[in-house]
Amino acid sequence: MSMDARKNLRQRADYTQKFNENTGRHGWLRLTPAYSVKIVEELMDQYAQPARVLDPFCGTATTALSAAYRGHEGVTTDINPFLVWFGRAKTAEYSCASVDSTQSACARVIEAVNGRTIEPAPAPAIHNIERWWCQEALEFLCVLMSSIEAESEENSSERDLLLVAFCRTLIKLSNAAFNHQSMSFKDDGQLSIPLEIDMGQVFSDDIRFVLKGAQETPEGTGRVVLGDARKLSDAVEGSFDLVITSPPYANRISYIRELRPYMYWLGFLDGGRRAGELDWMTIGGTWGVATSRLLDWVRPTEAFRDPVLDAALSGIESHGRKSGRVLANYVAKYMVDIWAHFNSLVSVLGKDAEVHYIVGNSTFYGVLVSVERFYMAMLERLGFEDIECRAIRKRNSKKELFEFDVSARWPGRKRR
Repeated sequence: MSMDARKNLRQRADYTQKFNENTGRHGWLRLTPAYSVKIVEELMDQYAQPARVLDPFCGTATTALSAAYRGHEGVTTDINPFLVWFGRAKTAEYSCASVDSTQSACARVIEAVNGRTIEPAPAPAIHNIERWWCQEALEFLCVLMSSIEAESEENSSERDLLLVAFCRTLIKLSNAAFNHQSMSFKDDGQLSIPLEIDMGQVFSDDIRFVLKGAQETPEGTGRVVLGDARKLSDAVEGSFDLVITSPPYANRISYIRELRPYMYWLGFLDGGRRAGELDWMTIGGTWGVATSRLLDWVRPTEAFRDPVLDAALSGIESHGRKSGRVLANYVAKYMVDIWAHFNSLVSVLGKDAEVHYIVGNSTFYGVLVSVERFYMAMLERLGFEDIECRAIRKRNSKKELFEFDVSARWPGRKRR
């Protein structure tokens, strides 16, 4: 699609996370950035017969859950253990007995919180935690977490559902704002909870919303696996008929940064060092130590090469002054990791499998990084056929930025 044609594209709020907010389990928890279930459903509706559907970049398990709702087998992987836990909770089958017992557990939790009859859990070791929650909200959340642990069994469906609601509540009571491309803060000061707010009622409302979704039993199955998208054959068994996914964009938005409050409260993180280490393992991660390591990172000789990519890397490095080298290495490493992913992907695809990658382009210091073009070049080099790129929406940031559906068909043989 030409740039002139792209100018007519709208931002399409229905193609973003906003569409998910009130869509059953899809609205349980917001992840910034996230892609819309509507995009997934439109692509999946083309498959009338049951299929094996893969999403190598789980996120909040949108693809796996959509596949299960349509009677398919959805399998998704992620390197982040919190996202694996949440994805499993989101795609699980809940009996009427589990829903009823969770409602009963919620009543006991609220009673314990209101009566302050339980020792509060320690606050998580989040840096500048007072910027996230005011003292009243922090005290409430500590007691609420302790009550959930006391009134539900570890690794039970009841605890999973209570913790999903807890995640919704902790972000509502926080000073986090979602009116930007990534999570930010509403102001520079502490959040002040209105005097009339009933924090226990906020949690009760959240568990009610979660349980309503839990009662929607998918016809198919959804499976969430801890695994590296660059080593898919180690995590899943082929072959898959369809891939629908939205990998991290090359825009320095860190999933670890966005997920910090949930991961600290639920015990998946205990300090900044661990956050940086996990982000270094992810594709496109730049949090903490991941940024400093980029200075010494060297692009492998066997990396994917493309003249346009090389020109973009040179432009970023020369225009960025002190940060140019770090950001050029960031983009180069992103492409190295995506190339490793595509090479791993072909080992788990069935003949004539169809793939769809929802991805956005990027700019650094005015240098356009046409990620969609490089995805197409990688797929072509590996032997994919019927490769297409369709611009689907204008993103709500710089005028040059769009979101694309890069699609292709796997003929069943890797090009030599």
